[in-house]
Amino acid sequence: MGRLLAIDGLNIVRRVYEASPEPDSDLKAEIALRHALKSFRTLINGHEPTHVLPAFDYGGPTWRHALYGGYRESRDPMPAPLRAALPGFYTTLKNIGLSPVSLPEVEADDVIGTVVTRWLAQGRGEAVVASTDKDLHCLIAHGARVWDHFRSEWHDHAWVENKWGVTPEQLPDLLALMGDATDSIPGVSKVGLKTAARLLRTYGSLDAIMAGAGILKDAVGEALRKERDMLYLSRQLVELKTDVTVGVSWNMLAWES
Repeated sequence: MGRLLAIDGLNIVRRVYEASPEPDSDLKAEIALRHALKSFRTLINGHEPTHVLPAFDYGGPTWRHALYGGYRESRDPMPAPLRAALPGFYTTLKNIGLSPVSLPEVEADDVIGTVVTRWLAQGRGEAVVASTDKDLHCLIAHGARVWDHFRSEWHDHAWVENKWGVTPEQLPDLLALMGDATDSIPGVSKVGLKTAARLLRTYGSLDAIMAGAGILKDAVGEALRKERDMLYLSRQLVELKTDVTVGVSWNMLAWES
């Protein structure tokens, strides 16, 4: 059986870059990408995959921006020196035998979601997702495991439930209810993490919550009814797209150590 290692590329690159207090510069970008490459090698050596997917955001507007103009409006743009250095980094990855994927109008999360779910559905073996991105933790519900490279720890069903109070299957509904400030996803007013988790533990799903929202007489019930359209838009925004045309074959992702 195989083992797919899906690497959330910018999750590593940007954290390494931003860990340095130095001002933005070409040298800072060069040093950060050198360390990021070392991190990629550490991941590959540690997990011994048969296939590797390094996925990166392309940058610019995505299909989510088309749905909601305010998507990610509060997020700082990528520093110019780092963006300018990325094509060279992709070349370096190709030179060591990897096939980086970066697609216009599609986020790396969607590329990873598509490839990981397809891999698992085809029964090809294990799938490891290297990322700290909460959106990708819903892939645990499909049988994937999430590895936090920076803390050197596994995230599984128990970790998700301890962290957010819901199952991996319920994570998209949780994020839709409470919103996600990182991506400027509004969610529902009056609903934070604890309330969203309590509602999901009680009702099971977003649809079930809304089916029963009419009997909730408190401020939360009123907000759910009033903001129904934005809630379901938020649900679309947080959900992974898993039907992306990725443009790479399993052979292209195959890794020979």
